[in-house]
Amino acid sequence: MKKNYSLFYAFVFLFSFGALVQSCGDGTPDPVIKGVNSYGHEVALGWNKLFLDVERYAAGYRPGPAPRALGYLGFATYEACVPGMPDYNSLAGLFSGLAIPAAERGEYHWPTVVNAVYGTLMPQLFPDATADQKQKMATLQAFYDTKYQAETTSDIFLRSQQRGKDVAAAVAAWEQSDTKGHNAHKDPFGPYKWQDHYDGPGDWKPTVPGPTSPMFPEWGQVRTFALTESDKLARPPLPYSESTNSSLYAQALEVYAQNTPTWSYEAEWVGEYWSDDLVNLTFSPGPRWVAIANQVIDLEDSNLETAIEAYAKVGMAIADAAVGCWYSKYYYNVERPESYIQRVIDPNWEPGLANPITGDQGFTPPFPAYPSGHSTMGGAGAEALGSVFGYAYSMADRCHENRTEFIGTPRVFGSFYEMAQENAWSRVPLGVHFRMDCEEGVRHGTVIGRLVNNLPWKK
Repeated sequence: MKKNYSLFYAFVFLFSFGALVQSCGDGTPDPVIKGVNSYGHEVALGWNKLFLDVERYAAGYRPGPAPRALGYLGFATYEACVPGMPDYNSLAGLFSGLAIPAAERGEYHWPTVVNAVYGTLMPQLFPDATADQKQKMATLQAFYDTKYQAETTSDIFLRSQQRGKDVAAAVAAWEQSDTKGHNAHKDPFGPYKWQDHYDGPGDWKPTVPGPTSPMFPEWGQVRTFALTESDKLARPPLPYSESTNSSLYAQALEVYAQNTPTWSYEAEWVGEYWSDDLVNLTFSPGPRWVAIANQVIDLEDSNLETAIEAYAKVGMAIADAAVGCWYSKYYYNVERPESYIQRVIDPNWEPGLANPITGDQGFTPPFPAYPSGHSTMGGAGAEALGSVFGYAYSMADRCHENRTEFIGTPRVFGSFYEMAQENAWSRVPLGVHFRMDCEEGVRHGTVIGRLVNNLPWKK
């Protein structure tokens, strides 16, 4: 009997070993080991909340570098964890010059992987962060490392930590090879001279208060994730006209009427609620859609896999939207409503955007109007969120709840697209965009969001 039992156990061992080799022979983790969807969203949410806190005070990151940073962070986290997401594909093969290291055999603690990606990559994307901000990043990473070391074995923890660091390093090297985007926050204006592109009324020129040069004139050349050259350019704007019978004059009059002689409560509420224009006051317009994603992920108690997909899609979508929008802005070079209205309708008119920190009144963002950046990134962000959580997802947005510098009272929406539409319209009562800027921005952004959604995420 002893001999028979020995043969039996030998057979079981050989069968089990063969199954293990078969499942791990391609260098990916054994599929029976806990996958990414077995864990909660805590670490991804925690890092994205910290991102918004850091970006709020980061000079030169709005409007383009902040969405770009979110795109790389979301993409890197997705690639680091996709071996533990059996229904998903790696996207790394789509991008020239990118080499993502293969995952080692063995079990992974996926929250540790996520923590290592953010803890490694985020400081590199904010090289000029303050000492306090860098300490916050280091503290958050250490907090999760301590927590996760107690949840798994030493070898699994170290393997997971190394996986996150290795992928973050690979993505960081790829990010740095994009010379138009890397460290662009250090010189938002570049050598571009607006006078060389000004042919008269209808073309952009500086407004007061504000910089005398437009921001990020070369952002349209930054690397994209899904946006192709053929899809970069928005549709043409309305033709320039000062005729009182023209469509452009009607749209200028619409802007003028929003705060003349005074704002309505609703117009002020909507305009200020979606503004997010000002450094040191709030996060910027693109990351606003990550602030929305944070709320949904928390409300739904999403698992880590869903959170990773959402952050990757939103980050990549708003990053591409910023590129397409800025390419179009400098291609069409359309002036702001402030310039048109003061020249054609009322020389004393001012837009409604004010800075409660500096006291500046009548501020207009310093770059061409068409299409609207808020609207383009909003359309892309809404499309990305809709693909993950549903196109009829309703919620109360609490992004600015309890703020006192402006009306931050939560607003209720029936869908992400409804949010994108109101976000776009908000720029009209604020006085910084024509209706055409906003409508085309949402359309163009939605197209860009769909390009991201149509990448081969699922098997």
